[in-house]
Amino acid sequence: MLRDYEVVLKAAADPNRARVLKMLEGGELCVCQIVAVLGLSESTVSKHLSLLRGAGLVEERKRGRWAHCRLADSRANEYAKPVLSLVRRWLRDEPVVRTDAERVARIRQIPVEELCSLSPSALGRKLAAAAAKGASRG
Repeated sequence: MLRDYEVVLKAAADPNRARVLKMLEGGELCVCQIVAVLGLSESTVSKHLSLLRGAGLVEERKRGRWAHCRLADSRANEYAKPVLSLVRRWLRDEPVVRTDAERVARIRQIPVEELCSLSPSALGRKLAAAAAKGASRG
């Protein structure tokens, strides 16, 4: 029991993993979408996701070549649900979390098949163009 508690709190305490949890509040994301928002390597993001899955905070499903993650709704760890409930209320006004939410909104506009094939520089150009397009509408 104490080990389950520790695993959940340690997983949720890391700033990058907290960012992932906040991103997933908006719904399921492909791993490549999470990589694009965080700007970290795929292997680093995969390690973060592995720890979140191990803690029962995140679930993953495979669809072809892609892995899609969402906040867990299973009862794998009795401490996961209360922690997710707290995380939903926390960090709303954190600038990096707001920026992540804006990036997620733009990234959701790009088909996963295309996004996963973009280089970091091409992705940066595409996101900048989407942001400029959105700003001209507003």
